[in-house]
Amino acid sequence: MKLFSLFKKPAAAQAAAEPAKPKTAAAATKKPASITAPAPEEHQERTHAEIMVVIGALMVALLLSSLDQTIVGTALPKIAVDLHGLDKVSWVATAYLLTSAIVTPIYGKLGDLFGRKKIFQIAVGIFLIGSMLCGLSQNMDQLVVFRAVQGIGGGGLMALVMAIIGDVVPPRQRGRYTGYLFSVFAISSVAGPLLGGLFTDHLSWRWIFYINLPLGMVALATIAARLHLPVVRREHKIDYSGAAILTIAVVSMLLVSVWGGNTYAWGSAQIIGLLATFVVATGLFILREKYASEPIIPLSLFRSSIFTVASIISILSGITMFAAFLFIPQYQQIVRGNTPTESGLLMLPMIAGLMLSSTISGRLIAKTGRYKLFPIIGTLLLAVGIWLFSHLSLTTSHVTLSVWMFVMGAGIGSYMQIPVLAVQNATKRAMLGTATSTVTFFRTIGASFGGAIFGTILVSRLTHHIHEVLPNAGAVAGKAVASGVANIPEALRQPILHAYVLSFRDMFLWAIPFALAAFVAALFLREAPLKESTRDTVEAESFEK
Repeated sequence: MKLFSLFKKPAAAQAAAEPAKPKTAAAATKKPASITAPAPEEHQERTHAEIMVVIGALMVALLLSSLDQTIVGTALPKIAVDLHGLDKVSWVATAYLLTSAIVTPIYGKLGDLFGRKKIFQIAVGIFLIGSMLCGLSQNMDQLVVFRAVQGIGGGGLMALVMAIIGDVVPPRQRGRYTGYLFSVFAISSVAGPLLGGLFTDHLSWRWIFYINLPLGMVALATIAARLHLPVVRREHKIDYSGAAILTIAVVSMLLVSVWGGNTYAWGSAQIIGLLATFVVATGLFILREKYASEPIIPLSLFRSSIFTVASIISILSGITMFAAFLFIPQYQQIVRGNTPTESGLLMLPMIAGLMLSSTISGRLIAKTGRYKLFPIIGTLLLAVGIWLFSHLSLTTSHVTLSVWMFVMGAGIGSYMQIPVLAVQNATKRAMLGTATSTVTFFRTIGASFGGAIFGTILVSRLTHHIHEVLPNAGAVAGKAVASGVANIPEALRQPILHAYVLSFRDMFLWAIPFALAAFVAALFLREAPLKESTRDTVEAESFEK
């Protein structure tokens, strides 16, 4: 076609060379046969009202995943008693984490190949089936297995939600709408412990899973009726070998993070064997992806400095964010004696900072078209917030803690959306879901490492400080490390609480370098002009109905 076009006269010259032809009614209405679809410039962006309908459905779906992570923790002690499985209670969380992390990049690839609407509906459906089965569990083994099923669905929710945002909202305007999605995290972090406590105390812990069913049905109905996404029809081939190798690598790494220093010593044969398996599987995965026709994580993505730097920021921010969201409530419950419900409410200043900064940054990005400044400011604020928490004491006032949490939340909210936004803006539609889910995958992996790293630091420093304040503590020290201060004699409680405070301070000090590393990475994030349209004009599209 290009060769043929070289021999055609330009339209103006051809019009001058040919005599004018009289216009007839037939000629006036007849259209060239080659025009069978709207030209790219005729593409119409969605209105604000149309976008908000989609955002509403995505918020409900995202609430399923985020609420599930916060509501379960409150009910775990009661679940362990009812199902007689205290020794397996940690696997209720671990099983979900394992499967959701494994399937995150796979969902992104499937969405690119088959259309995100279909895959998103499947993910919600699997999540709801897993939720129902979890509520019906009769023993701990069943609950662990069904939580794994739930994780298979949940892993697709976050990645596909962000990819769908990339389909319906232009990058320039995307920051305005992602603020609504991040408000879901704020709601779930407060509502989760509250609902978990209410259901467990007044109904049954099974309702923490059943509550997902009506929410999920609303999300599915809205998605089916109002979500119409562009799809590129092309041949596809699933990289099953790559998926299997990735599964081995992720499972090995996450088991190290869960078992290392707790179930098995770091130098044990089990942990060393898992680390060796992770290294070998990672190498094989890279080799496989290099030659796969449809790789799950295309290595070509890493040729983009934007994608590489955004992935590094996601890993590091996942690690440091985990220190905030997991261990601040632990400090409140163990040292200050707050209930899980109270500790959830006391997190409101952090949530307020997160929501306010994410809203402001989103609107400024939409107005200016620039995004690089926000991860720089955000990671620096996060580092300052973590540094402030390294000054904890037994008598730190709630007002002071609220100010510290607001600073930390403002930092997280300023940059939380930027890695995905930058990557989506620099990625063609054909790889939008893959790129989005990969960045989300790295953040999940970072959070897993954060839990392992800071949990190990907290336990090791606690053991050290208890033996400092109580040299002959013996069994009391072991009981304090395992279950807090609830069963500690009153005479020993104050020194052990002091040891806890010192341990939390040490842990937050160790978190500062990770936040500063994220700050340094943010300095290298290249800023590309934000696109004004969701349409990728180089590809022909059809639409899901």
